[in-house]
Formats: sequence, C-alpha cells, structure tokens
Amino acid sequence: MMIPNLLHWPRLPHILLSTSLLLAVALHSTSALANNTVRVDVDQAREVELVNEVPVSGSVSASQIAQLSSQVAGLVQRIHVEAGDQVSGGELLVELDSELAAIALDSARASANSAREARADSQRRFEEAQTLVARNAIAASEVRGLESAMKINAAAVQVAEAQVRQREAELQRHRIEVPFDGTLSRKLVEVGEWVTPGTALLELVSTEQLRIDFQLAQRFYPLVEDNATLTIRFDAHPQRSFTGTVINKVPLSSSDARTFLLRTQLEETDSPLLIPGMSADATLQLSDKRRGIVVNRDALRRYPDARVSVWILEDAAVGKDQPTVREQQVETGLSFAGLVEIRSGLAAGQRVVTRGNETLREGQTVQITTAESE
Repeated sequence: MMIPNLLHWPRLPHILLSTSLLLAVALHSTSALANNTVRVDVDQAREVELVNEVPVSGSVSASQIAQLSSQVAGLVQRIHVEAGDQVSGGELLVELDSELAAIALDSARASANSAREARADSQRRFEEAQTLVARNAIAASEVRGLESAMKINAAAVQVAEAQVRQREAELQRHRIEVPFDGTLSRKLVEVGEWVTPGTALLELVSTEQLRIDFQLAQRFYPLVEDNATLTIRFDAHPQRSFTGTVINKVPLSSSDARTFLLRTQLEETDSPLLIPGMSADATLQLSDKRRGIVVNRDALRRYPDARVSVWILEDAAVGKDQPTVREQQVETGLSFAGLVEIRSGLAAGQRVVTRGNETLREGQTVQITTAESE
C-alpha cells in the first residue's frame, strides 16, 4: 500500500479554492450568456411645437461711427490723440492754426465797441434835444434827425455784435472736439497738413451699445418674430456662448446674396469685450408653426446606406421579467435643442433607447437604468 506524500497535503485547500472560483465564474458567465440582458437608458417620444434652428454669421457693429472733419479750412497745428485712445465727449482732439481767425475776432470786437460808443453818443444828443424842444430852442426836424441817427447807430451795434459772434464761431471751429464717447479707430491726418471742410481727420467709434449684425436668407425672413432669440458665439471667446435678441429687421435685401440684415444685441449683463468688426456665429431659433413627434437625438442609429432607425422598448412578454426591444426605421426632420423630429415610424408615448443601443439585437431583453440610479 502506497503511503500518501504528506508534504503535498498543505496545498490541497488552495487547489480546492481555485477550482471553486473557476466553477463560479463559469456558472456566472453561462447565466449571463443565457440571460443576454443589456442595461439601457430610455426616453419617451413626445409631441411638441417644432423649432427651426438656422445657422447665421455676421459681425459686431457700433451704434455710432463718425469720420470727424473740420468746418473751416486751415493748417493742422496740434493733434492731441492717437489711434486707439479712449475719449469722452467734449475732449479736444485737433487744433487748426487759428491766428488769422483770432485777429478777425479782435477786429470785430473793436468794431462792436466803436458802434456802442456811437450809439451812446447819438442817444445822449437825442435826449438833450428833447429838453430843448419844450423851450422852442431847437427845430423839430433836427430832433427827428437826431432820433433817426440814434436808431441807425443802435442797428449798427446789432450788426457789429453779430459779426463778433460769427468770428467767435469761426475761431471755435478751428478746434475739433469729441462729439460722443468712444474709441479713435483711425488718425487720418498729421501736423502740418492743410485741410478743407469735409476732410476726414479722425474716425471715432462708439463702444457703447454694440450690436451684432447677421445676414439671414430671405426664405427665413418672414419667420423671424419680434424679440426672437439667438445663441451667439464669438471666435474671440470660443469657450462661451451668449444669448442675443433681435432688435431690428432691415427689410432691404442684398441683391447679390439675397439676404436680409438682422440686427441683434446681447442680453447678458456681463457682456464680453467686443470690438466692432469682430466676427460672430449664431443659431437662430424660429418657430416652424407646426407640432410634431420628437425624440432625443441619441436614440437615432444611422447607417451608411442613409437608413435611420430607433430601438423601441416593448413590454415584457408573458412569463418574462424584462422588456425587449425591436428596431424601427424612421424618417427624420428638423433638429433642435438636442431633439430630432420623427416624421414617420414613431408615435407619441413610445419609449426608445437612448444609451446602450449600439449593440442591440432584435428581441433582446434589456434592463432600464436612469442617471439618478447610477
């Protein structure tokens, strides 16, 4: 009789444990294959008012852009600003050589003073003549002559004072000031240049109340309602999107592009730093004036042959605990806000698989999960 090798007996429990684990894994795998249940998320098809999302592109524009010019001819003497400077209303921008205008103003003021003295003298003479009339010491015709001279001198004073105001205005027009708050985008002249009325000196752009102008295809123009909203993105701020509101529709199309101007402004109080001319892209949401069946876009399965289908959840069959799925080909329509219109193949209230539908097979049992339970 053979005597068992006692040296190997301590390894026997380990062998039995390993065998038990392998057997358990095999039984679990066999059960899983037999069950063949897949965990899925589902959503319900529902009827809603359809929205047409239209992509548009445009740029930021300023509410005020002005090329500042002089009202008088003259030589540029001083320029107090440079392109890019922020300026406020009333600030001095450019001075023209005003020496001759100042001399003309001094002359006009001297003429006005002389006219006032002449008026005062003629008025004094007329008042003295009136005291002599009562004593018959002066002829009445001479008195009337003094009265006329007084009125002529008074009119001369008005003319002289008007000339003073004219010369003051001409002198003031040798100074170009800021008409509204903004940024100087261009400097178009230099010191020493001769300018004439209408010559552009500086370009001023208002940075307040910036607008975003988009070009909209004419077929969508009638669908744009007052205060329609857009989701706007700027290349300069790629990580953020903003909400805009339509403030004006310009009913004049571009004859070349057959587009209309859609003027919008941002609703956010913390608007980003925008510069006129900055490019922008947006999605305009337009009511399609009809209702339709929609599902979550994750429910769609697209095939290379252009077929589109969804997996519909079927109630559990008699004797089974889990529901099953079947594939249904559908026809899609509009896409908006993560939803897709289903024009045919699906009814409101039916449940469709939105996650876990990549490897489903016809009639396969599934287990419904939700984000909350996970």
